[in-house]
Amino acid sequence: MRLFVAVNPPARATQDLADAAAPLRELPGADRLRWSDPAGWHLTLAFLGEVAVSEVPALERELARVAAEHRSHPLRLAGGGTFGERVLWAGVEGDVRALRRLADAVQQALGVADEDHGFHPHLTLARAGATRGRKAGGAGGLRAMATALDAFRGAEWEAGRIQLMRSETGYGPARYTVVEGWPLQR
Repeated sequence: MRLFVAVNPPARATQDLADAAAPLRELPGADRLRWSDPAGWHLTLAFLGEVAVSEVPALERELARVAAEHRSHPLRLAGGGTFGERVLWAGVEGDVRALRRLADAVQQALGVADEDHGFHPHLTLARAGATRGRKAGGAGGLRAMATALDAFRGAEWEAGRIQLMRSETGYGPARYTVVEGWPLQR
């Protein structure tokens, strides 16, 4: 199974962002991007990649332990940015320190820390392939889309749960399903 660990924003928060991002799809080059489905929007804490089914129970025990050691915290989806010419994302505000500590704890517990890139809390809105990005206006086109999100501040919500997620790819957009979830302390 292809797995990752995430915090999933509530429907209210994703609807706020979907409403704010809808006009971006009308901007020049937006039709050349692969837009992510709001139903699958999440904040990735750790990407695990392919994992044998037999390893899942051990992962679940570690994630339950991490969740029991961390408190829920307020977040909101806000603003936007890009990763070069390839990714358009929405940012996160609120108790981002708590979210970073949670991501660090998950990564350490599961042995998947990414020292090269570090944890950058974001929600991916759209992706471009190497040539698609240039055709979509390159970094300038994506930056214009990100700039259009500068004033966006969604409703505040409580990040109160981590979830082990399964990613299924193939034809069409990726599909995400919850394998298991654990509440954070209140």
